[in-house]
Amino acid sequence: MVHGTVAPGYEGVRAAFERCFAELGETGAQFAAFVRGRPVADLWGGEGMSRDALVHVYSVTKAAAAFSVLVLADRGALALDDRVATHWPAFGAAGKGDVTVRGLLSHQAGVVALREPRPPALLLDWDATCAALAAEAPWWPPGTGHAEHALFYGHLAGELVRRVDGRTLGAFWRDEVAGPWSLDLHVGLRDAELARTVDLRGAFGEPRSDLYRQALDNPPGARDLAVVNGEAWRRAEIPAVNGHATALGVARLYAGLVAGGVLDGVRLVRPETVAAMHAGERTDHDPLLEEVVTWGLGVWVDHDGFGMAGIGGSLGMADPDTGLAEAYVTREMGSHERSEVLDAALRAAVAALS
Repeated sequence: MVHGTVAPGYEGVRAAFERCFAELGETGAQFAAFVRGRPVADLWGGEGMSRDALVHVYSVTKAAAAFSVLVLADRGALALDDRVATHWPAFGAAGKGDVTVRGLLSHQAGVVALREPRPPALLLDWDATCAALAAEAPWWPPGTGHAEHALFYGHLAGELVRRVDGRTLGAFWRDEVAGPWSLDLHVGLRDAELARTVDLRGAFGEPRSDLYRQALDNPPGARDLAVVNGEAWRRAEIPAVNGHATALGVARLYAGLVAGGVLDGVRLVRPETVAAMHAGERTDHDPLLEEVVTWGLGVWVDHDGFGMAGIGGSLGMADPDTGLAEAYVTREMGSHERSEVLDAALRAAVAALS
């Protein structure tokens, strides 16, 4: 059932991956990891899963959306302390005029949900969604709190990219990041990528909070397997939640980040830009997640490193202290226990070999 390889000393990682299937309800997944740029695990298994199968990874996509903006910032096309409205004038409406790029990328802009019910088609209409976000009043005074902009983070970051660069976020990501770094991580699938995509399966858990429900289900569709397994959703750009990737693609992204912005000799940003991404902008109670979170620029930050997890169990993260970069992608909607088991096994191997 389990295929792939691990480096000598990382046999416990393979055993942990096998445990996910034997004990934790996994039916199809991939896991990949690097330590200080060296590949140490490349595993896959389960129904319909191959090494290059593309999996819908939900909020793991947010790191790609944020990094696209950071690439532009690194090039001087915008600055993190610019007001968003400088580049996107309509966004300054309804009390959002002072929101900065930094505040937007760290979930402090307050545009966490739309108050009025919206039809499902809105999410597939980029211009209409961005117009709705620009007109929406913030749910708190921007800069005074934070909550994950769960469904719309990618539109906020992506519209900045489009206003500054002219390309959509999916096109910019493909041309300027995924291409140069050879990342099998995509926003807005084309025919060849559609052919490699596996369907999600299983059931979603209950929303953590009323705000979570409003943020994820208005407009409805993001937690409906009939929608997210459909071609229209896969072809669309919804860069907060609809990235499709292999574990190796996500792990390579974090390998480039933990190395300070360089991968396979290709530098995309300066080390200072990556450091800003995971420095941590605010530690506070997140009312959507109902827990205390430190948000950086498109990633959470804690004592183990930085990264993003997706609904259903997918994960991408890196630890600057140990140099590890890892990713778990799954087609079986469930908890994050599976990625936690693999993370623990990976860290144990790193510690034993150090």
